Amino acid sequence: MSDLGDAALTGLAEELLAALARHGWTIGVAESLTGGLVTASLVSVPGASAHVRGGVVSYATDLKHSLLGVDAELLAVHGAVHPEVARQMAEGVRRQTGSDVGVSTTGIAGPLSPDGQPVGTVHIGIATPDRTTVHSSVLEGDRDAIRRGTVRAALEAAVASL
Repeated sequence: MSDLGDAALTGLAEELLAALARHGWTIGVAESLTGGLVTASLVSVPGASAHVRGGVVSYATDLKHSLLGVDAELLAVHGAVHPEVARQMAEGVRRQTGSDVGVSTTGIAGPLSPDGQPVGTVHIGIATPDRTTVHSSVLEGDRDAIRRGTVRAALEAAVASL
């Protein structure tokens, strides 16, 4: 990805970390299509270590099951790009990292779709002590734009959930 120091992403990361600080919470991130970019956005902010517990890049489908506890039958039937997969990834990373908040990203950045879903299909899971939500959308653009848009959407969804 070209410029991870994008001012909008940095501002969102700062806003999320400030919200976590107000609650006294920590965060863990499980990423597939974003490949670590959400975590990188957070840790680019000085002082992030007070709230970021860690991240898991589970790009391969089998790692979603073995590292995050996503149901193997769900993955076999629906594949890795599914709202319930995002929910289970967020809950799994919350458990695995001992975080108060779990954020997950899964989707299809393209240029091709392996399972017929539209390129740009994205599911973001947010697990907090109170509830778990999934935000689904179809983003436009090339691979880089979809991945960057997913990072932005994940940070926005996390801020809105706190």
